[in-house]
Amino acid sequence: MIRRTLFSAEPMYQRQGVGIVRMIVGALMAYHGQEVFNPALMAEYTTWDTFAGPNAGLMVYAGKTSELVAGLLLLLGLLTRIGALLTIGTLSYITFFVGSGRFWYEDQHPFMFVLFGVLFLFTGPGAWSLDGLIASAKKNRAD
Repeated sequence: MIRRTLFSAEPMYQRQGVGIVRMIVGALMAYHGQEVFNPALMAEYTTWDTFAGPNAGLMVYAGKTSELVAGLLLLLGLLTRIGALLTIGTLSYITFFVGSGRFWYEDQHPFMFVLFGVLFLFTGPGAWSLDGLIASAKKNRAD
């Protein structure tokens, strides 16, 4: 049984696996985004050369806010594909502009979030999501 399952090309608990990974990624994104509530840390970010200029505060607050919002959306499985797009956009900026695109070694962490965003964009939320509850409620009303 185990051999047949592990060496099979068939999915194994695919919806549940995607749901678990989505919730963990969402929690990690929200954790990074909650820095928006730390004024001292946000002020420090605005001093980075990458954000130099008159819009430094706006860029830093927009980035951290999008991390928080994307994280909460992914964690809850609510508007999952919107959360995935926010993740892709924000972490792509971090990977390719803040980190100069060195995703093969130095910037793997933000680039992995980009890849997870792409995964959720294509697969949807998986199991245990508000998107799933809303969809099933709409289906039940239609029946």
